[in-house]
Amino acid sequence: MLDQLRQGDVVVVWRLDRLSRSLKDLLSIMEKIDAAGAGFQSLTEAIDTTTPAGRMMMQMVGVFAEFEREMIRERTRAGLERARRKGRHPGRKPKLSDDQRREIRDMVRSGKRTEAEAARLFGVHRSTISRVMREASDAAA
Repeated sequence: MLDQLRQGDVVVVWRLDRLSRSLKDLLSIMEKIDAAGAGFQSLTEAIDTTTPAGRMMMQMVGVFAEFEREMIRERTRAGLERARRKGRHPGRKPKLSDDQRREIRDMVRSGKRTEAEAARLFGVHRSTISRVMREASDAAA
């Protein structure tokens, strides 16, 4: 989009955070829009950079938006750490139990099954079996 901007164009976004994730990135994009002779409007924050007051407001809103994202990031990290201390492990549950992993390693190493056959037998992707085998060889080394 930035490469296609011409003099007089106006970039319109629903919210400011839809344009960028950091203030540095936002300011860089705004410089490119300005260099092309185009304007910018954010519908939610009512910012219009075609006016001096709008440019100032955009920079202030950008600072607050970045601050809000950082606060959310900090709270998320703290929550995950608290959960880990309580013995909880957020995220997807493992597809294979430790016993299943052991059984897969034994059958593939002994030659009873190939990795592809073990994947079909346990209902997982072949890359999961490859990872189990790689982790076993890494642990042995």
